[in-house]
Amino acid sequence: MASHCLLVRCRMARSTVCVLLLQTLLPSLICATAYAQVPAEKPFLSFVRQTAAELRKQDAPPADLAAWQAQRTLLRQQLELAWGGFPQQHAPLEARILETLDRPDYRIEKIVFQTLPGVFMTASAWVPKISGKLPAVLCVHGHWAGAKQDPHVQARCAGLARLGFFVLAVDAFGAGERAIGEQLGEYHGEMTAATLFPIGRPLSGIQVYENGRAVDYLCSRPEVDPQRIGITGASGGGNQSMYAGAWDERFKAVAPVCSVGTYQAYLGAACCMCEVVPGALAMTEESRILALTAPRALLIISATQDAFQFSVGEAAKSISAARPVFSLYNLPDLPRHTVVESPHDYNQPMREAMYGFMTQHLKGQGTGQPIPEPSISLEEPEALRCYPGTTRPDDWLTLPQFAAREARGLLQSRKPLPPSELRQRLERLLGGTEPGAGTGELTSPAPGTFELQLKPEAGLQLQLVGRNPKSADAGLRLILTGQGSDHPWVREQQRLAEAAGTGWAVLELRATGRMEVSGDRIGKAPDHNSAEWSLWLGRPLCGQWVRDIRLTTALLREKLPCSSIELVASGTGSFAALAAVAIDENIDGADITGLLTTFVSDKPYVGQRLADMVPGILRDAGDVVHVAELVAPRPLRLHAPVTPQGEPLDAAAANELLSRLRPAWQENSERLKLTAGK
Repeated sequence: MASHCLLVRCRMARSTVCVLLLQTLLPSLICATAYAQVPAEKPFLSFVRQTAAELRKQDAPPADLAAWQAQRTLLRQQLELAWGGFPQQHAPLEARILETLDRPDYRIEKIVFQTLPGVFMTASAWVPKISGKLPAVLCVHGHWAGAKQDPHVQARCAGLARLGFFVLAVDAFGAGERAIGEQLGEYHGEMTAATLFPIGRPLSGIQVYENGRAVDYLCSRPEVDPQRIGITGASGGGNQSMYAGAWDERFKAVAPVCSVGTYQAYLGAACCMCEVVPGALAMTEESRILALTAPRALLIISATQDAFQFSVGEAAKSISAARPVFSLYNLPDLPRHTVVESPHDYNQPMREAMYGFMTQHLKGQGTGQPIPEPSISLEEPEALRCYPGTTRPDDWLTLPQFAAREARGLLQSRKPLPPSELRQRLERLLGGTEPGAGTGELTSPAPGTFELQLKPEAGLQLQLVGRNPKSADAGLRLILTGQGSDHPWVREQQRLAEAAGTGWAVLELRATGRMEVSGDRIGKAPDHNSAEWSLWLGRPLCGQWVRDIRLTTALLREKLPCSSIELVASGTGSFAALAAVAIDENIDGADITGLLTTFVSDKPYVGQRLADMVPGILRDAGDVVHVAELVAPRPLRLHAPVTPQGEPLDAAAANELLSRLRPAWQENSERLKLTAGK
């Protein structure tokens, strides 16, 4: 099929901009099969991509406007659910102007306003010295160190203000002046943002809501015309622009920069937790998020030297698949796609393309062609801060503190659940752990030993090695490891099992050991990428581990003579082991070292796995202790359980945990053991 595109080159300062008005790029390019071709040495990534391809293989343009409106309604419902819902009543803004900087053509106001109860957003308003109602643009930042103070953000704020736009630049939750510390440059992703997952409020959704509150603030300003508001940002700010623009119809012009691609292109990349919508690929592709903006104006700016997930080609796929929806509104030229010869950035040619777009759609002037940037002056970043240096209020609520506050509220209002209902909820939260059609072939390479070739799902294979129990009356210990089968801890567990006369088997958890993802660790998250890709699928990695554990125990029980099967885990896989024995009553018990004792943390997690931060688990099921209670009356032995910061529980905390668990075991209290310390 031929593709039709109009290529327009505009000579600008220091760069060439290619404006691609892509009319009918091959719709089938969005087909997920394009992502399934990966090297054989990357089995987990191959599995993830194949799963995503299968999820999206039936995608097709809506037949007519009525069909799209039905899809649109369903997708908005699914997104709101993934984001944990939004407050029905807004906290009062309580906006305050802390200081004003006077400049020749505009003034800069340092502002704070409340987005959620007790949560304040730092912002700067760039207000032109022009009378009458003005169009406004919300400028959201990406992961540049300075956040709203960064020169990348300042440049477009100053340019827009000089062109007659009221501009509001804001700091995202956990970044800029809203970080844990008071210095600029702190990253709000990995195990900081992970504290939000258990309460079911991912950072991507909080950003959508807070950017909506920023619009509330804009609408409260007498200088702003509430019918003429736009949003723009680059990188992570581009993602904010895309989602906020798709969700909040008060944005009449939306311009994400260096951020649009396809969801499937994220699989294989390391992206911030602020960009993750749990389960997104189970409901849609990125093209449908773009389509939610219709019939409002949408400009997408891409860079020729950007990362694959934000590349020109990936953006073109989503634009091509979104365009039929805009055509249903008789807008065949939307979304617009501007391509700049550049690395990942928000540089002058990109800004000039955005100026022309905003001028056309918020002022009703021009044709949308780039507008030359007026001369601009940038401020010292520290001079733009609402709270310079260390002057931020002592009671400032940080992102993890907010997560901990919400978590405690959820637990305080939690009502006891029947074990059967709690198991069903865990099963759903973990993305489904029933073994399904998984298979396994048992062989005996030497007397008294066995190997189990496990095929838990299409495109994935695991290998177990083990030693038979000494008799049919003896049990078997399934040793779970994320460090490889040759790890000293694994060897010690094998020795202990043999000394006790029990059999053993070693299961290397998927995406660990020999299947470990290269470059998986980002910051404090050792499994950042593998866990993140799993969240895109709506299948938390912990849930995948539970599925493998359940299949393994069922096959071992079927194929080996043994009286019982208990799980043994340490660190990686410890919560998966607990969840598996809690859900599956055919597993006879667990011996777990280093178990995380609570998801509630007012600091970033340390020494934990992102895989265990199951979205919504605190909200819909409960804390670790509630999962552990489901093990009763079967044996549960806990050794050196840890805090969210990876520190062993002291004696007092261990006794408190034991006292909370003991009632579930009642007359079988001897089956519950807890040993504190390292």
